[in-house]
Amino acid sequence: MIDNQPIGAALNRNLGSSTAPGEAVERELDAMIIRRSRLRDPDEETELWQSSSRVYNARRREEIRQAWAAYHAGQAASLRRTLEGLISHHTQQAELYANQPNANAKGAT
Repeated sequence: MIDNQPIGAALNRNLGSSTAPGEAVERELDAMIIRRSRLRDPDEETELWQSSSRVYNARRREEIRQAWAAYHAGQAASLRRTLEGLISHHTQQAELYANQPNANAKGAT
């Protein structure tokens, strides 16, 4: 004995539990989980989550639709510029060759 306390008494102290201190912590955690579970209705949370997901998905689909529309409009404008230039070039070449004298005509040497 030291100071009227048995050796190892500090290791045996009661921390609010007649068993191990870990069990007291587990009991407190269980109580907290039960309190929390009573605060929220899982069905309501699921409905809120589903509603939130629907809104998010609709907004995302709209953003994607607008992005594709802008992409295709840009591609159409780019192709229009390119193809109009090609059409113009080939039209000019066709007129040039159509207005040239026929090299196989009679009298050609």
